[in-house]
Amino acid sequence: MVRQGVSSSNVRSVGYDRSTGTLEVEFHNGGVYQYYHVPESVYQGLMGAGSKGGYLNDHIKERYRYRKVG
Repeated sequence: MVRQGVSSSNVRSVGYDRSTGTLEVEFHNGGVYQYYHVPESVYQGLMGAGSKGGYLNDHIKERYRYRKVG
């Protein structure tokens, strides 16, 4: 999945596959996670958020099934 770099102290890059609703997040510590069945509106919210880490904590983590892929 192609990810784009973001300005964040916690998140390095974010990718999204509209056909499957898969959100991929790479953290500065090297971890890469995929979150499944994420609506595009949530992805757009993440990309527009002033704090990517805060948005992840409040709207994505613990709400969507995920797995570590890297």
